Amino acid sequence: MIPVLDLRGRALTRRELRGVLPRAVLDVEAALAAVRPICDDVRDRGAEALYAAAERFDGVRPPALRVPAEVLAASLGRLDPAVREALGEAIRRARLVHGDQRRTDTTTVVTDGGTVTERWVPVDRVGLYVPGGLAVYPSSVVMNVVPAQLAGVGSVAVASPPQRDHDGWPHPTVLAACALLGIDEVYAVGGAQAVAAFAYGFVDGAGEDAVECDPVALVTGPGNIYVAAAKRLLKGLIGIDAEAGPTEVAILADASADAEFVAADLVSQAEHDPMAAAVLVTDSPELVEAVAEALTRRVAATKHTERVAEAVSGPQSAVVLVDDLEAGLALVDAYAAEHLEIHTRDAAAVAARVHNAGAIFVGPYAPVSLGDYAAGSNHVLPTGGSATHSSGLSVQSFLRGIHVVDYTEAALREVGEKVVTLSRAEDLPAHGEAVIARLPELG
Repeated sequence: MIPVLDLRGRALTRRELRGVLPRAVLDVEAALAAVRPICDDVRDRGAEALYAAAERFDGVRPPALRVPAEVLAASLGRLDPAVREALGEAIRRARLVHGDQRRTDTTTVVTDGGTVTERWVPVDRVGLYVPGGLAVYPSSVVMNVVPAQLAGVGSVAVASPPQRDHDGWPHPTVLAACALLGIDEVYAVGGAQAVAAFAYGFVDGAGEDAVECDPVALVTGPGNIYVAAAKRLLKGLIGIDAEAGPTEVAILADASADAEFVAADLVSQAEHDPMAAAVLVTDSPELVEAVAEALTRRVAATKHTERVAEAVSGPQSAVVLVDDLEAGLALVDAYAAEHLEIHTRDAAAVAARVHNAGAIFVGPYAPVSLGDYAAGSNHVLPTGGSATHSSGLSVQSFLRGIHVVDYTEAALREVGEKVVTLSRAEDLPAHGEAVIARLPELG
């Protein structure tokens, strides 16, 4: 069912590894042609374009673009008590972990009378996107909202697609999660048009009944290829967290791994999307056989059988056989998975040697699904190998570092000659003249 890639006996460079490893194809550049007219339409026609896009892409016209407070309250009131309790615990744990990410301002004394302070300032307004599609994602509300709130963002808005089965509003469990977190600005807008709505802002209605959505500074949250393309298109006008692709899990395992655990975790991520990537890296042929047998059973028995089967049998998924653990570590570092599980002897020590991953799950009792919901970590993570240079969503995602330079006349005099010298070396003499204007003796 799952492709097998045997790399034993092959000493591959990182460049060569990147060429042979399975990866979902995400052609964001091609999607730009589709989203550009959508985003332009939202820019030009505002709310009218958003209603039209909802009818075209979601098959329903929402009663209004902004979800009324009474709909949010009703969604929370109807929420299954067990789900409410689970969301509450997920929120509590996320706040614990993300609370420790908050930064404090630091002041460095460079010289007597000369200081540089790094001040951490939250963005003033963010738009958080929560996808619809094949599943319901109240957990993504938690993962986006909690770090934004703890960063001190003053204005938080959420967008999620309107649903035909729910009177044109976003899914009630998503709305309930917003209400639990105190978010009252929620829009029934999905896809690329949601990113454009946040970037440009819009007004729905006229006169006293008009509802205005102000433009945001930053858009975060996962979504499909069209959401990713809209982020790329509008980056610069807005900040973005990442261009998220299909979810992926890589598992580094040796002969000590439990094949049932490994198979269950591969299936758990494959159920997200037919393009989801499930990758097992191991030096144990016996484990490969056991996992293949377990996968056959579990894929047949799971609820979303067809979706999972397509994902695990696709070109983005594979079992990769390597010579030993060292080769396995080199491979997972080159792959840079969104989620990386370590199922080896002394898993913590092995995990400490990994450089590239969105999140690392250590040992047999830390499955990715724990991180998806209630570990306290964030599940908005870099995909497609971007974990080599990017981090998952955190409090820092919503902060900007501003350097505050405070120098006295004496402190400037101490270094002024060096500034003049460097300005002349760069053929930018006016830079030096700005110092000489204050300290004529340097001329």
